[in-house]
Amino acid sequence: MSDPASGSPVERPTSGRKLPRGLPGAIAVTALLALYVWQIAGRGVSMMRTGEPVLIAIGLGVLIIPLLVIGLIAKEYWLAATVQKMADTLFAEGNLPVDDLPRSPGGRIDRAAADEAFEPYRVAVEAAPEDWRARYRLAFAYDAAGDRRRAREALRHAARLFRA
Repeated sequence: MSDPASGSPVERPTSGRKLPRGLPGAIAVTALLALYVWQIAGRGVSMMRTGEPVLIAIGLGVLIIPLLVIGLIAKEYWLAATVQKMADTLFAEGNLPVDDLPRSPGGRIDRAAADEAFEPYRVAVEAAPEDWRARYRLAFAYDAAGDRRRAREALRHAARLFRA
């Protein structure tokens, strides 16, 4: 875009918020999963229309799968939206955690540094167990330390506290 008066280029203002890196991939996988769910649901309905008691029972069982998939996907998107709101809140407050841990030439976080940096976050959660901010930071400390299961658990807990 250019300035009509001078003809020189004019930069558009940005909102300051970028699209999450994983969003296009998540949308693509969700679309493929939706096609799969549609096919499975169609098979279940076809089985139920036969009138055969065994096929009706199997068809009902098959229809449960799409419902579970839809529920799990909705739960994950809801968590992602909540985590983004938490990050936006922390950013606005100037308290968003910064990943400044030393890394190897390949990009891996130095395990000893991650373990050392973890302790203050754990202590903060023990001091304020109902503070979503402390849980949020703890989740990213777990992630840096390589414990993805606990990171996810802490993030889910932080999201529940944030929503409350």
